[in-house]
Amino acid sequence: MFLNGYRMMWAIVLFDLPVVEQKQRKEATEFRKFLLDNGFHMSQYSVYYRLLSGKDALKTIVEMVEDALPKGGKVDIISITDKQYENIVSFYGKEFQKQKKTNAQFLLF
Repeated sequence: MFLNGYRMMWAIVLFDLPVVEQKQRKEATEFRKFLLDNGFHMSQYSVYYRLLSGKDALKTIVEMVEDALPKGGKVDIISITDKQYENIVSFYGKEFQKQKKTNAQFLLF
C-alpha cells in the first residue's frame, strides 16, 4: 500500500485531567508517560500528537489510549490527514514558526 498525505493520519490527544490530589497527579503523569512511550510527541502540556500510517493504525491507537485512561478528567482524540496537518499555522511568541515535515520516516522503502 502506498502511503501518502491523504492516507496518513495524525492522532492528536488533548486532555484535561484532575491533579488536585497526589493520586490524581500520579495518574496524570502516568498517562503522559504512556503517550510518550507509545510514540507521541508533546505539543503543549496537555496536547500530544503522533503520525500514523492510516485509519487502521488510528483505531489501534484509540483502543490503546482508552485502555490507559485515568479515572477522571476529559480526553479527546482528534484525527486529521497529513495533508490537513500541513496547513497548521504556529506561532512562538509573536514569531511565525514554519511546520516541519515529519513523515520522512515512512519513506524508507
